[in-house]
Amino acid sequence: MRRTGAEILWECLAAEGVEVVFGIPGGAVIHITDALPRYPIRFVLMRHEQAAAHAADGYARATGRVGVCLATSGPGAANLVTGIANAFMDSVPVVAITGQVPTSVIGTDAFQETDITGITLPVTKHNFLVTDIEELAPVLKEAFHLARTGRPGPVLVDIPKDVQAAETDFSRPGEAELPGYAPHRDPDPGAVERVAQLLNAAERPLIIAGHGVLLSGGHAELVGLAEKGGIPVTTTLLGIGAIPGTHPLCLGMAGMHGTLQANRAIQTCDLLLAIGMRFDDRVTGDPKAFAPNATIVHVDIDPAEIGKNVVPDLAVVADAREFLAALFPLVEPRERGEWLGEIGAWRGESGWEAPLAEGSKLLPQYVIHELWRATGGRALVVSDVGQNQMWEAQYYLHELPGSLITSGGLGTMGFALPAAIGARIGRPDLAVWVVVGDGGIQMTIQELATVVQEGLPLKIAVLNNGYLGMVRQWQELFFARNYCATCLRNPDFAGIAEAYGIRGLTVERRDGVREAIREALETEGPVLIDFRVEPEENVFPMVAPGKPLSRMFLPQRKEAP
Repeated sequence: MRRTGAEILWECLAAEGVEVVFGIPGGAVIHITDALPRYPIRFVLMRHEQAAAHAADGYARATGRVGVCLATSGPGAANLVTGIANAFMDSVPVVAITGQVPTSVIGTDAFQETDITGITLPVTKHNFLVTDIEELAPVLKEAFHLARTGRPGPVLVDIPKDVQAAETDFSRPGEAELPGYAPHRDPDPGAVERVAQLLNAAERPLIIAGHGVLLSGGHAELVGLAEKGGIPVTTTLLGIGAIPGTHPLCLGMAGMHGTLQANRAIQTCDLLLAIGMRFDDRVTGDPKAFAPNATIVHVDIDPAEIGKNVVPDLAVVADAREFLAALFPLVEPRERGEWLGEIGAWRGESGWEAPLAEGSKLLPQYVIHELWRATGGRALVVSDVGQNQMWEAQYYLHELPGSLITSGGLGTMGFALPAAIGARIGRPDLAVWVVVGDGGIQMTIQELATVVQEGLPLKIAVLNNGYLGMVRQWQELFFARNYCATCLRNPDFAGIAEAYGIRGLTVERRDGVREAIREALETEGPVLIDFRVEPEENVFPMVAPGKPLSRMFLPQRKEAP
């Protein structure tokens, strides 16, 4: 059957199970959008291409399927780059489709021409420039296969305008053929047995669970292993939810703003089992002083991560779930009461509950914890970047795997609102909350129009402290309170929400928090709450950049010796 390149694109997307595409049209994709009404795929018109990429990212994280975004050539494609980089850093399966100028003028600086494959080479798992219509269907098959397999990641497909308009006899391609691409999933049995021996002999073992545990669907296996072996578990930021936040073996997040008990456990454990994480600098602090007493075992599906930041004593290249399933029957049942008792004592020293105590100030920690209380820790929360992200990680105890979506590796302000749009469209059965700062919300605030357009009942909590808060905190602690370029003159966020047709609420007092959250939960449509929190509240604990995890700033205390 004869099909244009544009029709082949939609045929292939439908065959891959794509239900929704996020994007903005333009001249270089006009053939693609012209063909769209003939296919059962929902197109969500965003207000900025970066937001389209974030929405595809949020959709992918919420559903486990590949997210898809579309942009025209030149500025449209370039605007996708931050969102693509975000997905790359966090191992999220996204396929980005971009239009390109006709093949006859590529390289001539034609109107809205940009070398998007060259630009995105460092931030994609792979990318393609399709110059022949006969290559289009096989390339799209390969793109989806690459995005979803092994260590997931974004793939970009750039399609010139004349390729979209051309016609050919179309037949659906078979399986993707990629010689040399063979992701390793199954762990070496000998390595698994050696890990079991180390765990069984350890007196103070600790597991660090990363995003790879959730991507593999290995959360149940992780909890089962921890319970059987009496092994405490800490997580990376993107690993939050791999074990329920209220589980007695859960120590919370590790690293720069990790919990006291998690960081002390890392520094005193005798065996550290790191699964599906990459020893990011925000987790390790000074890598030379990281886990100084431990035998380190690193398990990751990507061999490039082994030894990149921290050199392990034993490495296993494998899918996290497959590894955990193979390890479970080899681990001996243990209680480890002494080790867990010591960790329990550290919990008592942490000062975590201090911001939740009665007082007159409207503290952001209290807002987040009240949100947790009202939702039972079971909402899907999409957090932005900065202080709001860290308070969410510390004070919202996630009970369900995959219930936190946030920008980890790239730390992209403005991520939360568009990512929540994608997440809610992908999972309409879930209550979705956005936690965002007053700086981040203004980077993508135009997507409130998309929320209304799509009829999404998002609940948005703006932690409004009048600053670019995390930078201001660093200025306070390390730069003699020189608050240069961090003070915000904010608009009336509730008023802006109302202008878009969204219920807007403003809370300035602590005693108004519960009522505002209750009203938001009882409102059928979207709600934005402007929480005007204490301006100079800091995120603690905190480990200064490059310092060992043992040297933490704690609440109401100076740096630990």
